[in-house]
Amino acid sequence: MSSVYQINKGVSKPIVFKGLKAQYIAYLAVGLVVLLIGFAVLYIIGLTLWAILPLIIGLGSGLFFGVSRLSHRFGEHGLSKHFAKKQLPEYLKCNSRQVLINLKSNL
Repeated sequence: MSSVYQINKGVSKPIVFKGLKAQYIAYLAVGLVVLLIGFAVLYIIGLTLWAILPLIIGLGSGLFFGVSRLSHRFGEHGLSKHFAKKQLPEYLKCNSRQVLINLKSNL
């Protein structure tokens, strides 16, 4: 008897939803939840819908375009690499060669 096995292709591929890759889906979801909470708070405070809706729609569209721009610009891991590269020092200052000499003698 022969067994039939399914092959899962693309297991290691990143999750993509409407052009957004990997962590950018979570960024958009968190932003939309914050907008929803902001809408509820503004409505409870007593602002009219005519004042709240343009604000929320504008912020939501800005959020969507901003996150999609980051997704297309940096890709799956590019944003974390960008922030890591910013934390590197521009140069190292060394007043003595003794550190380098000790490195060579220890090898």
